This record gives sequence, structure tokens and C-alpha cells, in this order.
Amino acid sequence: MNMTRRALVKGLGAAPFVAATGSLLTATTAEAATIDAGQFALTYRTANSHGEYAALNAGLATKLTKVDAATVLADTNRNATRLTSAPGTVDAFAAGFTWESGDRTVDYWIPQGITTSADAYGSGLYPSSGGKKAIIVSWYFETDPDGDGTDEYALDKGVRLSFVDMTNAAAPTYRHVLLVEPVKTSSGACSFNPVRRHAGGIMWYGNLLYVVDTYKGLRVFDLNTMFRVATAEKDVCGLHTDGKYYGYSYAYVLPQCAAYDNTGKYLRYSAVGLDRAGTPDSLVVSEYSVSGTVDHTGSYSGTGAPTATPKVVRWNLDYTNRLISSATASEAVTVAQRKIQGVVSQRTRHYLAASNGSSAGTLRTFTSGASTASRVCDLGVGCEDLSYHSASATGWKYSEDVIWNLSEYAGKRYVYAVRADGS
Repeated sequence: MNMTRRALVKGLGAAPFVAATGSLLTATTAEAATIDAGQFALTYRTANSHGEYAALNAGLATKLTKVDAATVLADTNRNATRLTSAPGTVDAFAAGFTWESGDRTVDYWIPQGITTSADAYGSGLYPSSGGKKAIIVSWYFETDPDGDGTDEYALDKGVRLSFVDMTNAAAPTYRHVLLVEPVKTSSGACSFNPVRRHAGGIMWYGNLLYVVDTYKGLRVFDLNTMFRVATAEKDVCGLHTDGKYYGYSYAYVLPQCAAYDNTGKYLRYSAVGLDRAGTPDSLVVSEYSVSGTVDHTGSYSGTGAPTATPKVVRWNLDYTNRLISSATASEAVTVAQRKIQGVVSQRTRHYLAASNGSSAGTLRTFTSGASTASRVCDLGVGCEDLSYHSASATGWKYSEDVIWNLSEYAGKRYVYAVRADGS
């Protein structure tokens, strides 16, 4: 749920939004309009206060075994369960799975973002030739899962990723990996810290993984630069006093390699999705709001608040290096839709995941410049991020285009694809 890290309301007991008259506000059509894209901009950054990311990661490589995502996918250690029918309220079901029992019910790790190898490469495989069918899901750590204002867990462990091997759809397997940012200790030794962010949306493009940083922009991670670490210390991240490196008992860590800082008008980076249908490829960012009006107060980076109506903003990508090709956005549209949890686009057509408290979420769609967004199908309770999977993905294809989604609530956590036309 793309609120603050300490969510206002957690769990299935959350009340649906009620109007002043007491009537339930159901998901209705939403107005949309095109606005000036030039007011939104990102600036590429290759360093933090400790130095260049490349140099910091090179230092870690002298101390640790460097691996890539293919190595992690070949070393899965948990078993998922294939879904043979639609879970809960989901319509237009095409495929999916649910997690091991511990991951289905854990209260302090909450799933949010989703992307697949059909985002990474047009073949749908990773690596692109002869690789695996794969999904990545992000989870954030919640220190106060019951939302009562008192932390049940003292240590915020940041963000983890689940690398899911879907090559055998009947028996998916997965492994968790910790996201980290490379740093130096006070003595100058190479180390890393957890990435304590919401990670409400992720996008896999070639070897790069883009992760939204709600108030700041985008963080970038190179899936060719991951490290194997020791696992004995479950509450230690980075270089420990014993001279070993740990990632809260996870066997692999993925360090940040770059960032895109928001330097235009404020934008709430709640979710991110890939558009492979247009030329060039592009990424789109959507904004979350509880009521349909985005709150731009707080620690935003940028030059000031734009319109408070939720927006979908697009940046073009360079497929040769997998980076954003221009600092300035190429498209921006508003859409008067509350609780947007995920976004993907296909040229001028945009799809949104809209949550609805303890009721079914919905997949909604609109075209750039259109006056309304309409319902496609129901999604799960607690629906989150989206990832578009084209039927043209030759190595991992379905009979028609599908859109992947996931649900966040403990006990009702599913990862599933729905038919993009809602049929």
C-alpha cells in the first residue's frame, strides 16, 4: 500500500472509504487529461556521499564473491505453490502462484512491487537467450505491522527481493535477496547499508532493476553485480566485527549502482512500469493518493508542487545501455483515480491497479487525453504493482497479453496474471 512506511491502516480490518453522507464510494469512472510533460525531470547520479557507486562496488568485489541474477535463479531455496484457479476476487485469471506458508503470513515483510523477465528482454527469458522464465517481487519491512503507533520490531531491515524461477510453472521456486547501498565505514572499509524505502514499484530492464524511491526518484541496481555473503547473523547488515559481511541472514545482497533524482516538479514515485509497445521503450511512473488528491507536503526532492491530481508520467529509455535517454519526461497525464497502486502502459493506453481497502481491487484503463478511465476486471484484495507481459514474448508466451499483479495482505498473498482485455 503506497502510503508512508508506517501505514495509517494495516491489514484486512481497514475500513473502505466512506463519503460524508455515509455511503460507500465505489470505484467509478475517473477523469483524465494531458498536461505539460516538461515540468517533470530526473537527473542521473552515479555516487553517494561515500564515493562513486562503481568504485564502492569494486571494493566489495575484492572482499566478496560476485554473482549475477542467473546465479541466484539457479540457487533457489523456497517452494511456491502454483495456482490452478483464480484466487479470491480475481477475474480473467491466466496463471499464478502463492508463497511458502511463512511468507504468506509473516506480518513484518510486505510484498509490493512486481516485474518479470518479459520486462527484462523481449524474449521473456533471462538471460535473453536460453535463460529462465522469472519474476522479481519487492517486499518492505514494516516495524509496526498492526499500525498502533508502537513498533513491534525494533530493527527495520529495509527491502528484500524475491527472485522466482517460473521455468517449471507447475513448481515455481524462489530465493530472497537483500537490497543494499554500498558505503564506507568510519575506518574507510567497504561495507553496505540496508535500503529503507517502501519499494512500491520495480521494473526490470536488461541487466538493470529500477526501484521507486517515493519522494526522491528512482534507484538503480545492476543484476550483474550481486554478492554472496555470510548468513549466521540475522540482525547484521554489512561488515561485522568478525570481519565477515552479512545481509540479515540472506545469502545474497544486491547493491545500488546509480540513482535518478527528481529535479523537476514534485512527483510521488509510487509505482513504475515498462512500455515495450512504443518506440522507443519507455518507463511510466504513477502517483498514489488516498482520496484522489496527492499530498505533496513532506521531504520531496524537486522544484515545487504541480497539480495535486494523480499523474502518470513517462520517460524514454535507451535500450543500448538500459538507461533513461532524456532527463525530461516525454508525456504526462492526470487521472482522477484514488489509490493507484500500479501502472503499465502500451503506447497511449495506460493500465492502473486501484486498491479498495478490504474489498476487491480493480484493473482500470484509459488512453492519453481521454476523459475517463474504465474498469477492465477485478483484482485481488490488497492489489499492488503491475507488469505487462506481451504474447509476443517468444521464449515465455501466453496465448494473449497478460498483466501480472500481486496482493499484499498477510494470509491472502498471491502473485497472478490476468488477461489484459479482462475477458
